[in-house]
Amino acid sequence: MGDTYDVIVIGGGISGLSAAKLLAEAGLNVIVLEAQNRVGGRTHTIRNKEVQYVDVGGAYVGPTQNRLLRMAKELGIETYKVYLKGHLIQHTKGKSYKFIGAVPLPYNPLVFLDYNNLMRTMDQWGSEIPADSPWKAPHAKDWDNMSMKEFIHKVCWTNAARSFAELFVNLVVTAETQQVSTLWFLWYVKICGGTTRIYSTENGGQERKFVGGSGQISEKIMARLQDRVKLERPVVRLDQAGEVVIVETLNHEVYQSKFVISAIPPVLTTKIHFNPELPSLRNQLIHRLPMGSVIKCMVYYKEAFWRKMGYCGCLMIEDEDTPIGFTLDDTKPDGSAPAIIGFILSRKASLFANLSKEERKRKICEYYAKVMGTKEALHPVHYEEKDWCKEQYSGGCYTAYFPPGIMTQFGSVIREPVGKIYFAGTETATQWSGYMEGAIEAGERAAREVMCKMGLIREDQIWVPEPESVDVPAFPITTTFLERNLPSAQGLLRFIGYTTFFATAAAGIMAIKKGYLSVKCNFD
Repeated sequence: MGDTYDVIVIGGGISGLSAAKLLAEAGLNVIVLEAQNRVGGRTHTIRNKEVQYVDVGGAYVGPTQNRLLRMAKELGIETYKVYLKGHLIQHTKGKSYKFIGAVPLPYNPLVFLDYNNLMRTMDQWGSEIPADSPWKAPHAKDWDNMSMKEFIHKVCWTNAARSFAELFVNLVVTAETQQVSTLWFLWYVKICGGTTRIYSTENGGQERKFVGGSGQISEKIMARLQDRVKLERPVVRLDQAGEVVIVETLNHEVYQSKFVISAIPPVLTTKIHFNPELPSLRNQLIHRLPMGSVIKCMVYYKEAFWRKMGYCGCLMIEDEDTPIGFTLDDTKPDGSAPAIIGFILSRKASLFANLSKEERKRKICEYYAKVMGTKEALHPVHYEEKDWCKEQYSGGCYTAYFPPGIMTQFGSVIREPVGKIYFAGTETATQWSGYMEGAIEAGERAAREVMCKMGLIREDQIWVPEPESVDVPAFPITTTFLERNLPSAQGLLRFIGYTTFFATAAAGIMAIKKGYLSVKCNFD
C-alpha cells in the first residue's frame, strides 16, 4: 500500500498547490495528485518563439486580490499594467462608438439612466447578500428563483441597456443570462468588490498581468514541493470507510492518507467513486453546477496599429454575428509581440467551436477590422487560442455557475467537509470566487481546516484576513451624487407622465373656472 501521508490533495491547480504549500510549510507530509500532464488547472501559460509567453487561461490580477499578489511576490513574479492609453470602443448595431472609462457613456439620456440604474441596482441588491452564506440573504429565495435574464428585463427599460447587461453577464461568468441565478450572480459580483471593480481594468480585476505568465505561480510552487506533486494521476476512487483514506488513480496506483483535500471543480468529483457514498445534498450539488464556456483568442500583429489610431485595444462588441465579445491589449510590457486578446463567450463559444482554427482567426480579424475601421487588422502574423470547453479535467472556464434555484437548496454544503474530505477550489471562496485570488483563499482555508482538525491550530485561526498589498494598493470605488440619486429611465418617464397629467388637469380646471371651457354632463 505504501506510505501513509498526512494529506492527499486532489488537483494541481493554484488552489490545490496553495493548500499543499501551506501544509508542507507546517511540516506535514503531503502529496498532490494532478490529472493532467501539467500543473496550473485553469491557468496555462504557453511559450514559443512567436509569443514568448501567453496566458491562455486565468491571467489577470488587480487591487484587493491580496493573496495572489502576496503569493506572486513571494515566488519572485512581477506584475505589469495592462495597456489602457486611448479610447475604448463599444460596437453595437453595426456602429462603433469611442469612450473613456469603465462603462460607455451613451448619447441618449434614457440609455444613460438605464446603465446607471442597472449598475446601481446590482450593487444595492448585492450589499444585502452575506459573502460567506448568500443563501441567508433577506430575499435569497426570490432572487435565487429569478434568472439574470428576468432581472435585466425587470431593471432595464431600453434595449441598449439590456444588450450591455447581457454582455456584462456573458463576460463576467461566461454563461447566458437565463442560465444563472440572480442571487448567485449578484453575490459573485459583490465578493469581487462590486460592478465597477469586477469590470474595470484600471483599479479593477483586469488591471495587471504577470511578467512571464500566470502559469509560473503553479510551476514555482511545484518546484518547491519537488516530488510531492504527481502528474497524470486522475483520481477515480476514494474510500474513507476505514481508519485511513484510500485514494486510487486511473493507472491503479493506490495512496493512503489521514485527510484529503479536493481542489477540483465540483462537477469533476462526479468522476470519482466514493465509499461511503457522498451525502445526498453534496451529491445533488455536484451534479447541478455546470462550467462556463469560453475560447480565449490571441491575435498577433507586426505592430500595435490600434495604439497609433488612439485606441487602447479594449473593444466591447455587442453584435450577435461576431465571435468576440470583449478584447484587451495583450502586448508585452516592453512593446514586443503586439497582440489583442479576445474572448468568445458562452453561447458563441459553442457556436464557433464548430469552425476550424483558421476560420475562427479569419472571422475574428474581419470583425476587428470592421470595429476599428482599418484593414491592418486583416493581416495577423500569428494566432493562438484555447478552447476550455474541450478540457476534460476542467470542464470549462472560468468557473462553475449556479443555475436558478440551486444556491438556496444545495449551496450551504459547498465548503462542508465530508468525513475526512475537505473542499478547496475557487468555487468555495468568499472573495474573488472564480479567480486565482479565490483559488488561493480556498486552498489555504481548506489546509487550515485540516490543520485545525489535527490540533495544530485553533478554530479561530482558520479564516485569516489578508493585509492589503503594499505594491498594488486599492483605490476606493466612489460614486457621484448624481449617480446615486438619478432616477431610472422608467422612473423619469413615470414622473414626466404624472407631471404632464396633473399639469393638464390643473390647466383644464382653471380654464373651466374662467369660463374658457364648458362642461356638459349627459346622464341619459
